[in-house]
Amino acid sequence: MPTPAYELPAIDPARPLEGKKALVTGSSRGIGRGIVQQLAAAGCECVVHYHRHASEAAEAIEGCRRHDVPAHAVGADLASQEGAETLIKQSLDHLGHMDIFVSNAAYSDRQTMIEADLDGFRKTIDVSMWGAFYTTRAAAMSMVRRGQGGNIVVISSPQAHSGMPGSMAYNMAKAANDQMSKTAAVELIGHDIRVNTIHPGWINTPGERKFFTEETLQQQAETLPAGRLGEPAEIGHAVVFLCHPHSQYVTGSTLTIDGGIQLPWREMYRIEAAQQASE
Repeated sequence: MPTPAYELPAIDPARPLEGKKALVTGSSRGIGRGIVQQLAAAGCECVVHYHRHASEAAEAIEGCRRHDVPAHAVGADLASQEGAETLIKQSLDHLGHMDIFVSNAAYSDRQTMIEADLDGFRKTIDVSMWGAFYTTRAAAMSMVRRGQGGNIVVISSPQAHSGMPGSMAYNMAKAANDQMSKTAAVELIGHDIRVNTIHPGWINTPGERKFFTEETLQQQAETLPAGRLGEPAEIGHAVVFLCHPHSQYVTGSTLTIDGGIQLPWREMYRIEAAQQASE
């Protein structure tokens, strides 16, 4: 018999994730907050995870609740397996079950390999790689036990393959995130759990202020192909797309959202310079 045609499920386009339940790690600020706010706007009940930023988590909770969905804050240190697995357990205590899990929490220092403080190097690996793995694994296990499928989105980075100097530990962790996500996509597809990756470009977050002044950020943003930094909400929109009921054929994919940074845009300066020289 021929395979029956797939029909897109009927949904409310204004709230395509109505009734779904989500956890976003590292969602008290920055990209994580942008993601959790967009999930809430799409109808998700959300858990906002934080480590040290409790007051900002409370602000994120209020932002979610303005969309008429329940929201909860859970604090946890993802540098340890116990902390990561406790986060999943406490989130499930609030939600009952988990339809969507977004691995976003990360830590990074900027030092060259030979100058690196190894305590900071290890912390970057512990949070950005092991924390991502422990939480993703525990979230996936909860989805498999429930047997109703789900969505996992891993926020990785172009630094997984770019070899950004001064960020070796972060680069290593993000390369591991990419492989974790693709392998999980293969292993979980039989459970109707889709796993996808997002590579954000240069995003306007508090974390960037750890490394750059406002003046430098503004100056450098104007030189980018899009002429500006990305906004956390734009990453949030992408997560909603990947978790959307109409995206059921999307798994094992990497979505790059960087305003064109990965394009050979610097070559345009060479072309323009050559044109000017010939005039």
